Amino acid sequence: MWRTRAAAACVICRSLANSSYGIKRKSPLQNLHLVSRSIHHPYYPSSKFQRPPLRISIQLFSSLNRLPLRKTKLLDVKYGYQSHRNFWLARLASRLLKLRYLVLGSAVGGGYTAKKTYDQWKDMMPDLDEYKWIVPDFIWELDEHIDFEKLIKALPDADDLAKLLPDFDKIGESFTSLKGFFSPGYNLVSEVIGASDLLLLLGSPGETAFRATDQGYDNDKQYKKVSDKEKIDQLQEELLRTQLKYQRMLERLEKENKELRKLVLQRDDKGIHQRKLKKSLIDMYSEVLDILSDYDASYNTQDHLPRVVVVGDQSAGKTSVLEMIAQARIFPRGSGEMMTRSPVKVTLSEGPHHVALFKDSSREFDLTKEEDLAALRNEIEIRMRNSVKEGCTVSTETISLSVKGPGLQRMVLVDLPGVISTVTSGMAPDTKETIFSISKAYMQNPNAIILCIQDGSVDAERSIVTDLVSQMDPHGKRTIFVLTKVDLAEKNVASPSRIQQIIEGKLFPMKALGYFAVVTGKGNSSESIESIKEYEEEFFQNSKLLKTCMLKAHQVTTKNLSLAVSDCFWKMVRESVEQQADAFKATRFNLETEWKNNYPRLRELDRNELFEKAKNEILDEVISLTQVTPKHWEEILQKTLWERVSTHVIENIYLPAAQTMNSGTFNTTVDIKLKQWTDKQLPNKAVEVAWETLQEEFSRFMTEQKGKEHDDIFDKLKQAVKEESIKRHKWNERAEDSLRVIQHNALEDRSISDKQQWDAAIHFMEETLQSRLKDTESVIEDMVGPDWKKRWLYWIGRTKEQNVRNETKNELEKLIKCNEEHAAYLANDEVTTVRKNLEARGITVDPCLIKDTWHQIYRRYFLKTALNHCNLCRRGFYYYQRHFVDSELECNDIVLFWRIQRMLAITANTLRQQLTNTEVRRLEKNVKEVLEDFAEDNEKKVKLLTGKRVQLAEDLKKVREIQEKLEAFIEALHQEK
Repeated sequence: MWRTRAAAACVICRSLANSSYGIKRKSPLQNLHLVSRSIHHPYYPSSKFQRPPLRISIQLFSSLNRLPLRKTKLLDVKYGYQSHRNFWLARLASRLLKLRYLVLGSAVGGGYTAKKTYDQWKDMMPDLDEYKWIVPDFIWELDEHIDFEKLIKALPDADDLAKLLPDFDKIGESFTSLKGFFSPGYNLVSEVIGASDLLLLLGSPGETAFRATDQGYDNDKQYKKVSDKEKIDQLQEELLRTQLKYQRMLERLEKENKELRKLVLQRDDKGIHQRKLKKSLIDMYSEVLDILSDYDASYNTQDHLPRVVVVGDQSAGKTSVLEMIAQARIFPRGSGEMMTRSPVKVTLSEGPHHVALFKDSSREFDLTKEEDLAALRNEIEIRMRNSVKEGCTVSTETISLSVKGPGLQRMVLVDLPGVISTVTSGMAPDTKETIFSISKAYMQNPNAIILCIQDGSVDAERSIVTDLVSQMDPHGKRTIFVLTKVDLAEKNVASPSRIQQIIEGKLFPMKALGYFAVVTGKGNSSESIESIKEYEEEFFQNSKLLKTCMLKAHQVTTKNLSLAVSDCFWKMVRESVEQQADAFKATRFNLETEWKNNYPRLRELDRNELFEKAKNEILDEVISLTQVTPKHWEEILQKTLWERVSTHVIENIYLPAAQTMNSGTFNTTVDIKLKQWTDKQLPNKAVEVAWETLQEEFSRFMTEQKGKEHDDIFDKLKQAVKEESIKRHKWNERAEDSLRVIQHNALEDRSISDKQQWDAAIHFMEETLQSRLKDTESVIEDMVGPDWKKRWLYWIGRTKEQNVRNETKNELEKLIKCNEEHAAYLANDEVTTVRKNLEARGITVDPCLIKDTWHQIYRRYFLKTALNHCNLCRRGFYYYQRHFVDSELECNDIVLFWRIQRMLAITANTLRQQLTNTEVRRLEKNVKEVLEDFAEDNEKKVKLLTGKRVQLAEDLKKVREIQEKLEAFIEALHQEK
């Protein structure tokens, strides 16, 4: 019976191979059904390579699907088959009983296999819950802002759409004709498969069928184990190629979009649309941060507005990452030395041209030109050095830079100095602590995004910044970790899994929102941004880290990093900006209440307004100098000048001339000495006196309190303006030359015209001599000690030296009484005589002490004699007019003092004219220049205008400005959203 069945199957196979059924070529034996080929042609190889036997699915080729329910036609007798009894009902019942086992086993095995396959695929799928932040918030919130029901209602009905569709009935008829054309071959193949299945089931018991099926399953499983790894590798390579393909497509679309946006922005700049462009959101936000950075140090409200803080170890690649995000090499570079010496705030925004500019400058640097890039790097380096104070290495002063360009991600980044572990030579001792304090000050802001930069080419154990970041953000809710120099890390690191541990957040004791791996160049400072991008893309395309799934595609390249950082930044801005606006609103209310309670009758004037008010007051006071009367000027000048020159006149002119024996010698000596004095000293002394007088009057007007209108808040500013103006003012150099001629002519005149001038000269001489006599008496009293009255009344005694000087004074007075016409100097024999007389009384005296005492004793005697002579000359004007002819009275000293008095009056008048006509106006000009310089120097104003009232007004102004700008920013943010 088995032979009969086999012969029947062979006939069927042969008929299938020989018949064409519309196909013009013969079907080779390989095209026959696998079951038929394996049974009847066991020695024919099934394929070129010996593949394992195919596992036959019982569910697919079952007796229910292919078993004919009619009688089976027997073959011809010539093939050796005979007729037999037809017990088809019994055979059908037996087959149905075996069928339940087949169906039950297939269901259980298929369900288990499906569940296991589902679990494997589920484990292979990544957990995307941690990466929801990559998708912008507006995607999740579309249903809140778009009414899909209205959108569905607005769409056309199904009937309307059906009218637009083609006639599928006609198309179906054509497909039906094609189906009829291929139906004979399809039916024949189906019959062959059914017959083969039936023969397999009927030719052996059920246990043998199950055994064959299990053996096929085991072979297939072994084949799968061998080929799974190859399939996974192929799938990974295909996935990488697909990702790179779409990445290139995305970059091309972004480039095209960038060019289109550039054209649109250029058209807006040229005014084609005739509309005024509003400030971008990022520019508005950057202005708020600039205002906050300008706050005084005493302002106690913390700044919690978001910004991206870039921190990392020194030479970890912070600046390079920032340059890749800004798409320009804008920072100064150095080989291993500290280049970032102060925080640099970089505001990235979109614009038609790739340019950069500073907050306090109008110059734009074209970042597409190398000379502008070099100038920008040089300017940043100069600003950093200028911000560093003497004796320090780093500065806390922030440099604000704005970078605009097509395709830039909008955000605000702050590049901080690199964290160091050791202070090297040339650095300030507190450099390490200062850098830590600056980094902590920026990172402790709860809304700041921390961009932690780690060098991948060095050992992880050498990292310093990761510990600092973990302290500031222990839960990693606002930290993004960036591993730089991955190309060097892959080349040098012995275990690539270590890089995988870093990116998965398992190696460092810190947590982060996301982990990224980037390549920022080959270490050549002259590389362009485009070449670095190409090198980065090429590296990751061929990197084993990406092929072996140690790194994921969304975790690499600076492009993905900048997109992620920008999304995090704006998400943080949207979540926190309204809260910060409410905080500033509350602060404003508190400051306004404090002002109303403390200064109810004063206007809220900030520092700039107070400076303008002080400026007007100072200029009014300078103008008041022109209102000083000429008489007042001349009196002050004459008095001050005489005080300055009187000593020279008495000691060097009058006293030497008075020692002469006759009037001719006296006048000659006086004329010579006056001429020498006029040529060398007098004009210079006069100008000095005039300049000092101007200073004193200017100071008097500046410091004079004007009753209730006086505000002591301006005192320091006025004092500084006065000192700086005086320092800058210089007297006219030609004034001395003209003054010398005038003084010389005044001293040459000896003609006293009337008695009034004569009496005035005598009075002037008496005042001068009495003042000198009083000074001389005071000196003598200090030398010899108090007289007997003071000793008895005030119980004051003399010292030993004073006793010696007193005895010497008594001896010298005896000498003068003996010779009233004694000369001004003692002879040596006279000194010896006085010394011996004192030694006879047991007093030892030094010759120098005798001469010093004689100088004061003779000076007192001479001044008293001169005063007596003044009294005699009061009635000598008549003799003066007759040139002292036939008279023993000579009053040449009165004429000398008259000449000096007249010279003083003329000099004072000349200096007054110079003051009022020239110098006061020049001083006013200097004051205006000083005020203008102070107005431009904000630090100067802060230093000079201090006090609680100024600080309160300044804080109130700042808070109002910040609140207004924040409200405008929030409104624009809602409109964009």
